[in-house]
Amino acid sequence: QVQLVESGGGSVQAGGSLRLSCVASRSTYEAICMAWFRQAPGKEREGVATTYTGGTSTCVADSVKGRFTISQDNAKNTIYLEMNRLKPEDTAMYYCAAGPLRGCTSGTWFLDSVPSYWGQGTPVTVSS
Repeated sequence: QVQLVESGGGSVQAGGSLRLSCVASRSTYEAICMAWFRQAPGKEREGVATTYTGGTSTCVADSVKGRFTISQDNAKNTIYLEMNRLKPEDTAMYYCAAGPLRGCTSGTWFLDSVPSYWGQGTPVTVSS
């Protein structure tokens, strides 16, 4: 069982930065894939970035590559999404998710895997 709690969302002007946090509470310590998704109003959910617990490898979607970074603090059981040079099109609800480890940072995890656990989401609004 994994519980995920996101924080850090808010409103920012275009060009600004935000850092989202996701604290994971779980009963086992086996490695799992951690991901950030986002969903804008009226649009489909989009995978943003993945990493796996205890690892260093990451994968970031092309739409945010060079601006967003996923990282983790194992001691705090926390995954971060650092978002820089934000654009109005980044406005969305951002969700933290956890799922199967296989292919986590291969670039196809968002297509091949279904997360087992979701956080409640944190909103990000970028104004022009």
